Amino acid sequence: MKKILILLLALSVFSVDAQTKKRATKKTAKKTTVAKKETPAAEVVTSTPTTNVNIEVTPQPKEELEPINSLSILNAKSPEAFRVYRDMGKVKKGDSIVSSRNVPLSYGYIDEKDVLRSMVIWEIIDMNEKINQPFYHNADGIVSSNKSLYQLLIENIMSGKIKEVYDDEMFMTKLSPEAIKQRLSITKESDWLIDKRNAGEKLTPEDIKAGTDVIETKTENVKLLKIKGMWYVDRRDGQMKYRLLGIAAMGPDPTMMAEKTADGVSLGNKDELIDLFWVFYPDAREVLANSVVFNNRNLSSDLTYDDILNARRFSSIIYKSDNGLGTGIIKDYIPNDAEEQLEESDRIKNQILEMENDMWNY
Repeated sequence: MKKILILLLALSVFSVDAQTKKRATKKTAKKTTVAKKETPAAEVVTSTPTTNVNIEVTPQPKEELEPINSLSILNAKSPEAFRVYRDMGKVKKGDSIVSSRNVPLSYGYIDEKDVLRSMVIWEIIDMNEKINQPFYHNADGIVSSNKSLYQLLIENIMSGKIKEVYDDEMFMTKLSPEAIKQRLSITKESDWLIDKRNAGEKLTPEDIKAGTDVIETKTENVKLLKIKGMWYVDRRDGQMKYRLLGIAAMGPDPTMMAEKTADGVSLGNKDELIDLFWVFYPDAREVLANSVVFNNRNLSSDLTYDDILNARRFSSIIYKSDNGLGTGIIKDYIPNDAEEQLEESDRIKNQILEMENDMWNY
């Protein structure tokens, strides 16, 4: 009996202890849940960089220009495209881009035995004369891109398209673009700038600009041209023909123009001209055959410098010939008489005409 009572008492104690532990576990779980709900969310702090960030802006690709199908401004859709393709000498034909550049007609081969008679003459082309003014016209417009003959020559010499450039009409001493630049311009420093430099004083850019004078021969200063050519009688077809051999530009000498008196007056005379350079004409034909001459009657004319020079569509005065009279320079054997010199020039022209007429006389 005692054993049964002890067993029942133990079971009751165990049951009470289990219920107590169960209630304690539930309370702990509730506290944990509440604690989780009360815990605030962590603040996200974004740090600002202290260094400067360089943002590279990618340039937008340039819009491709639409090719032109004609060298006339009347058919152009864009002035920019018209200028670009006109300068390149290209037009669109169908689905292809083709060159519109002219190829000068090659001179025929002349055997020395086929030349019955010949005479080499040197002439001056005065661009002040009305008939010669197209040589002097210089305009870079949208309708036409006419340039003066001198401007064309000097630009293509500097770019290397014309390579046969010489010091004189005998084509002996070749000139480089750098040597020609030195002939066309000179930099002259004033006395006060030289004294300031010699004294060791610091020169500012303003001082150098104010004390430096650049004297150069510009396009508007070149108003005379010289040409050298040969008149000859071709035995094969019995005709008098002309072949242009060289062309030169004449302008004031920058070195002489830079020399000044104490009063600042230039010692050089702007009317005293020198040969700036001589170009062997066959080397310049391709450039001149693609350069249109100004025509006041038709701005869209396609007449080129090569056309008018070979056709001799200009006015000129002969100043030298290989007639056996010394150097052949007219003013040397007829000095101090301008009227007689002009008459001598006309006499040589008549002599050239008689060369062909005499061929048919016996």
